[in-house]
Amino acid sequence: MPIQEVKMKAIREQLIKRLVKGEFLSGQALGEELGVSRAAISKHISALQEIGFDIFSVTGKGYRLANPIELLDESRITQLLIEQKTPAKVEVHNLIDSTNSYLMRRLPNQNIPGQVCIAEHQSAGRGRRGRQWISPFGSHIYLSMYWHLEQGMSAAMGLSVVAALAVSDAIKSLYSVDVELKWPNDIYFNGVKLAGILIDLEGQAMEPCHCVIGIGLNIKMPEKSAALVDQPWIDLSTALGVDIDRNVLAASIISALLTRLKVHSETGINTMVAQWQSQDFYYNKPVSLITGEKVTRGICRGINAQGALMLEVNGQVSPVYGGEVSLRVGI
Repeated sequence: MPIQEVKMKAIREQLIKRLVKGEFLSGQALGEELGVSRAAISKHISALQEIGFDIFSVTGKGYRLANPIELLDESRITQLLIEQKTPAKVEVHNLIDSTNSYLMRRLPNQNIPGQVCIAEHQSAGRGRRGRQWISPFGSHIYLSMYWHLEQGMSAAMGLSVVAALAVSDAIKSLYSVDVELKWPNDIYFNGVKLAGILIDLEGQAMEPCHCVIGIGLNIKMPEKSAALVDQPWIDLSTALGVDIDRNVLAASIISALLTRLKVHSETGINTMVAQWQSQDFYYNKPVSLITGEKVTRGICRGINAQGALMLEVNGQVSPVYGGEVSLRVGI
């Protein structure tokens, strides 16, 4: 990262730490403390507003958050994981390009299996097929976990199933509701997208490989950010009508994901197929499978033990093993 960008990030990190305390901050005093002009502080404040901070200013008093924010707490998440008997190495970042990219950059020797990166904001969050993942500050969960896949890339398709079921496990355990699952990598609530999964891989096809499992889960979407999302969505707070403790939910997702990954290492997803199909939003429904310019119409028959979509076309059921495909309801 260029020196100027490092300096800008450091200043914004300092501003974040001060703003979340809920007190008025003098632009002049901040500039003197951080070694920049008052005008520069104003520009940094504007940049924070752009990523989701609701900051207002009062002449003679300075800047203050309109509403308090409870930040993700690395030590609290770590302690919750210890209490759940699934300890993991967790890093929490305020500002990052992408949690998946961060862990991928640390390959091959700077990650341990189960290592987690969580961020308050991603400047370059990614969805499938290179789409931007809108990542307003302090609003959702952006979480990635490194895993060493002993079975090799041939087993990687099952990881989306593992991750989706882990998110389902966490939400079920905390809020007693069932989500819906959409092949290959989405989680729905009442038929609308709640979360997405992105798997990054590095290694040789027939050998153990590195993987990073990314989860983006909508918690409380700011109005300004909502206008940037180009598909129907819902957030968990709205869906349930309650405030969500992101630290508790993040720890629960990490714990559930580690538990599911250990099962996957031993038996693959054989024991998970039935559960997936009980929550499969498209199961036994007519669907359109879109692959580039091609559209294939058929009936969704769930998934197989490799995590492939089972699609019935003209009475013949065949597996679809992924690639750049999308599933749509209806024919």
